[in-house]
Amino acid sequence: MQDTSGNGEGDLKGVATRLDHIARLGVDAIWLSPFFVSPQCDGGYDVVDHRAVDPRYGTMDDFDAVIEQAHELGLRVMIDQVFNHTSDQHPWFKKSLHREPGFEDIYVWADPCPDGSPPSNWIAFFGHPAWRWHPQRAQYCLHPFLPCQPSLNHHSPKVHDALREITEFWRARGVDGFRYDAVTSFYYDPEFRDNPPSGDARARIPGPPSNPFTMQQHKHDMLPDDCAAFASDIRKWAGQDTYLIGEVNEGPRSIEVLHKFTAPDRLDAGYVVDMPERGVSGILLAEMIDRLGPPGPLAWWLSSHDQARHVSREGDGSPRDARLFAALMLALPGPVLLYQGEELGLQQSDIPFDKLHDPFDKTYWPNPPGRDGARTPMVWDRDAENFGFSTASPWLPVSCPPDGAAAEQWANDASVLRFYQTALQKRRALGLAEGDIDVRLAEDHVFIAKITSDSATVVVAVNLSAGPQDVPFAGDLAPVLSSAEQPVSDQIAPRSVVWYREE
Repeated sequence: MQDTSGNGEGDLKGVATRLDHIARLGVDAIWLSPFFVSPQCDGGYDVVDHRAVDPRYGTMDDFDAVIEQAHELGLRVMIDQVFNHTSDQHPWFKKSLHREPGFEDIYVWADPCPDGSPPSNWIAFFGHPAWRWHPQRAQYCLHPFLPCQPSLNHHSPKVHDALREITEFWRARGVDGFRYDAVTSFYYDPEFRDNPPSGDARARIPGPPSNPFTMQQHKHDMLPDDCAAFASDIRKWAGQDTYLIGEVNEGPRSIEVLHKFTAPDRLDAGYVVDMPERGVSGILLAEMIDRLGPPGPLAWWLSSHDQARHVSREGDGSPRDARLFAALMLALPGPVLLYQGEELGLQQSDIPFDKLHDPFDKTYWPNPPGRDGARTPMVWDRDAENFGFSTASPWLPVSCPPDGAAAEQWANDASVLRFYQTALQKRRALGLAEGDIDVRLAEDHVFIAKITSDSATVVVAVNLSAGPQDVPFAGDLAPVLSSAEQPVSDQIAPRSVVWYREE
């Protein structure tokens, strides 16, 4: 969020500096991506020490200050937990590589096939073979993401003992919740059977179309049922009062798998990739709601550090479309994840190849997934050096959204930021997060649903098209929020959302 050390990267002191912005926005909690010691092979998701702060981000005292200040402001703090793999620079891996006693099997090792080829045809999420040969052991090691990220063996009690200690360590420091990275990838078929081709399901498997990962049904390298059962252990370690959410990387069965993870003694919620991968439409929303059943365990989102920013991906980058998607997401029952800068209408940046850091984007250049383009720094003050993010050259180029930086948006009642603040206030007042949803109309560009909570009954009308849409009942209902600058009483304006309250 903010660089205070002068190295061009955000840090923990910078988070503490900007917590007032988050509290004023009106959210409940913050989620911090990995700040642990890491060689940064994959943006910190290659961890060397799960219980230490990387010096580039500050110190443990800085982290403790974030916790203390957040709690004073009424914010809870969630942090990432990377339990699928570690860095290949981790002391555990170095010991396992050399078969040191007690560390032989804490990663997934396998002998080659008789012809020397890998044990299976599995393909990693980044598009490479999922096996890496290590001559020191004369064996292959599984790495379902990057070769620098060897997979932990969750069949090993030693691994679970270590992960339990990590969980207890952060809970003792005051952490309120955990987000689990790649929660559907922890377990694998111990027989290493080949994955079948994806066939017609390919379009719904996460990843760029040019990624061979999408060409397989990940039937044997990802065992979500086993992973979901392991979520019971996670809950025991973290305690009942800790909020737990998981990243569900499933395609055709995403919500069905989500339900297995979110039983009462497992995770509180999970999020799936359906809308970011398949595109926002009324039909898809209705399908997801139907598959979900009672709301609550599904966290809604459109942008993240892994996806191109939705205001550019799904819209034209305008403040109008930023407000449209804000009003859509914040109406839906259940938790909602907002990505840093989304509240400003921050657009996707077009990063030249020589400025990229992300290995995924580099691999698929010139048509990258756009992860670095979504990770550009926050813009705090248009008149300050590097928009107030850093006095040094930022780690990624900084760009300013159409409504300006945070300071001027706070001063402008008509800005995207102020709209997010208003929508969050109304969402809370109307009890929408705890409501029940009943879909009334679902077409490609139109979605209308009634949400009933203990506080109110609200009809949400969404128009994703470029022309106005009729709302037959609008005259009988009182609009309480409209994303359009000039709402029309008996129609939904183009590219807009209206919330109506039943009196």
